Amino acid sequence: MKKIEHIGIAVKNFEVSVPLYEKMLNTICYKQELVASEKVNTAFFKVGDSKIELVCSTDPEGVIARYIDKKGEGIHHIAYEVEDIYAEMARMQAEGFTLLQEAPKRGADNKWVCFLHPKNTGGVLVELCQEIIEAK
Repeated sequence: MKKIEHIGIAVKNFEVSVPLYEKMLNTICYKQELVASEKVNTAFFKVGDSKIELVCSTDPEGVIARYIDKKGEGIHHIAYEVEDIYAEMARMQAEGFTLLQEAPKRGADNKWVCFLHPKNTGGVLVELCQEIIEAK
């Protein structure tokens, strides 16, 4: 793994949370993005070499809405940047970790992503992510 890419924080409301994080981090939200396949809106803040990602559900039955109903707002996942997501997924499976999907999927911020089940990671939802390089 190359670095901590971002920390994902589940929030109920961007109108409240985005200004709060802008004040707290003393920086602007540089990007908001809808990830329709996951039924979430995301907002990103740069913090040094890493990022904070706010994740807000667009559907009251979505995974983030259910997470907040169960656990409340707060840290949802930690994402690690990897060089080759397919190789890292294979390595993780060989080490006994459970992947939440069989193939990487397109996530926010131009990334391929794959999540590891928290039952194998000490209760932490772990995201592997790799920058998508488009062919020219």
